[in-house]
Amino acid sequence: MRPKGSVATLEYRRRQAVQLLKAGKKVSDVARRLGTAKSSVSRWLSIYKKKGLRGLKPKPVPGRPCKLRRPQKPQLLRLLLRGASAAGYSTDLWTTQRIAEIIWKHFSIRYDRDHIGPLLRSLGWSWQKPERRASERDEEYIENWKRHKWPHIKKSPNTWRPSRFPR
Repeated sequence: MRPKGSVATLEYRRRQAVQLLKAGKKVSDVARRLGTAKSSVSRWLSIYKKKGLRGLKPKPVPGRPCKLRRPQKPQLLRLLLRGASAAGYSTDLWTTQRIAEIIWKHFSIRYDRDHIGPLLRSLGWSWQKPERRASERDEEYIENWKRHKWPHIKKSPNTWRPSRFPR
């Protein structure tokens, strides 16, 4: 699993580990100080010995790059913030299918609905499910019922317990 931190932060940590090792510190001390595994520190040292500081530079991130270009992402966010009704849908609920359609309509880029979730997470959005509540719901009545009637109906923990002796 990739450690947390920016690419520059992680590279700085690798360089710092090598400097500490060159200063005579033990691998275990360096690992404890930087909050990493001893095996990582040893690996960084061997890479440094083979390739120098060039070997400590970050590697490119594997995987297919995002289809939306960097300037298009804020445009998509603005479209989503306006709401689904403003985009012509009957409800103000965004679904992955609707977002895929909006991306196709405005940017001519095809996204499968299964790939919309990671895209939204990269934009800082999270999956939400609306609560199902009746429009006629009386919140005041419910609170009153919970406060006054429910404690009398609810079983107390001492009303029943299994016998201590097996049959």
